[in-house]
Amino acid sequence: MILLVRGNREYLLAPGATLETDLGVLEVPENVEPGDTVETHLGESFDVRALRGPDLFNHLDRTGAPMMPRDIGLVMGHTGATGGDRVLDAGTGTGILSAYLGRAGAEVVTYERKAEFADVARENMELAGVADRVEVRTGDLTEDLDALVEESFDVLTLDTEDAPSIVDRAPDLLVPGGYLAAYVPFVEGARDVVRAATEAGLQEVTTFETIQREMDFDERGSRPSTAGVGHTGYLVFARA
Repeated sequence: MILLVRGNREYLLAPGATLETDLGVLEVPENVEPGDTVETHLGESFDVRALRGPDLFNHLDRTGAPMMPRDIGLVMGHTGATGGDRVLDAGTGTGILSAYLGRAGAEVVTYERKAEFADVARENMELAGVADRVEVRTGDLTEDLDALVEESFDVLTLDTEDAPSIVDRAPDLLVPGGYLAAYVPFVEGARDVVRAATEAGLQEVTTFETIQREMDFDERGSRPSTAGVGHTGYLVFARA
């Protein structure tokens, strides 16, 4: 997949596809490459870009509120998830986190309870180019825990209400030194995950609130933006 960009317009398309807009019809060449410029039949041009991780947040089909890039960055940075890792994930949703992990080279098994959400996530993995590395399973991870402990994972990522019950089994699921990362929307839930991680004997249990503010610059001066809340949730990390 490639991005066609003109000003504030962006279209995610496959080579050979046809784009119909008010600027004309554009036949995307089969041999199109990032850095090319293509034109509609009316002579209106679009720049061609390669699909990057942040573009997934804007263009994948959503089935709810996806994990924000700021949170994904912390998950990637604090777990060191990379190529060759095996990741077990619960709470697929749109699949943004799984797509990032797959694009980093990790092999991901992700569980989504709702069949219709899982179907959308599978389509999103195709668009992200990681369908060969991300397996979206329909079902409840807690029902498969006994079988999954036979596999061993480098990273366990959770974005689900029953995270504490999965954290209890983290020492059995993770390789020695493997990481747990749980995204929790409410502080009470974060406390429950911390308690479960501590009782399970996990190490280096750490919790962060994620807050990010844009900066505004104008002729009067510079200050953090007053738009938006900036807070997204809580991330709990621990190590086996």
